[in-house]
Amino acid sequence: MELTEKKLVEVYRTMVVIRKFESSLAEAVAAGVLPGFVHLGVGQEGVMAGVAYALEPDDWVSSTHREHGMLIARGADLGRCRAEIFGKATGYCKGKGGSMHLAVIDKHCTGCNGILGPSQTIANGIAFALKYNQTKNVSVVMFGDGAAERGEFHEAMNLAAIWKLPTLFCCVNNQYGISLSSKLSSAVEDIAARGVGYGIPGLVVDGNDVMAVHEAISEAAKRARAGEGPSLVELKTSRQRGHFEGDPESYRAPGEKDDILRNDPIKRFEVDLLDKKILKQGQVEPLWASAEADLQAAIRFADESPYPTFEEAMTDLLYTEVVA
Repeated sequence: MELTEKKLVEVYRTMVVIRKFESSLAEAVAAGVLPGFVHLGVGQEGVMAGVAYALEPDDWVSSTHREHGMLIARGADLGRCRAEIFGKATGYCKGKGGSMHLAVIDKHCTGCNGILGPSQTIANGIAFALKYNQTKNVSVVMFGDGAAERGEFHEAMNLAAIWKLPTLFCCVNNQYGISLSSKLSSAVEDIAARGVGYGIPGLVVDGNDVMAVHEAISEAAKRARAGEGPSLVELKTSRQRGHFEGDPESYRAPGEKDDILRNDPIKRFEVDLLDKKILKQGQVEPLWASAEADLQAAIRFADESPYPTFEEAMTDLLYTEVVA
């Protein structure tokens, strides 16, 4: 999918919006106004925007608890996303999903998921429906390097390969599964190499290069739309924050965070756009300011929104009444 110069600037702005949104959540946790576990994808904006802009509106995306930005890149409303994370009734899931289960169905995002392995098999179910209904759409599943060590990963790839499902397996390898380095949890250097065992393409991509991500996902999607089946794309990146907010990150090697910050995907893309004169230096500061204005509007919306009523707790549930 080709991107015009105007669209490239939009991609950059989307990455900035994601960064600001996620950073504001870190500030809220630090201030004690956002309780519970929050997992942020700061530093992984190249992955989120690169994947999102390679897809069609009717393609489906399943993701981990670290992909709030993916939903934003797909066009989700900032205010409703923040309201959901803060448990407000105006959130996309009426405040019941929160950070780890934020779903935006009208943007074909089945939701963030705290159970990492099964999301891959669920994505196959969506892909099967897409194929059965003879659409040309794809089902994308985002998962981490840790989830790639689970059995569901292999089951899902095997089934997708057998049935030639339009599933795009996107392994977001940010080097750590919680606190365990992927170097210690994987027997192979590249998780993408495992695609060979299932007869599907496996590709390693620099996840901090948003255009490389976009190109790889576009090609994988093109293959799936043509009925040629799934692909495994490994997007190598780094998270700039801990596994969760409050993580002391004692597992990091000295100087590791400095190297990560130097490879920031937003700065890299900004430099590239400036070098190609697609973006002018005078546009950068106003663009960041407009993203901040959008964020502040979202914060106001969430702050002013009510919490769900007590009665709301028992709605939207599927259950079977047991009669003695």
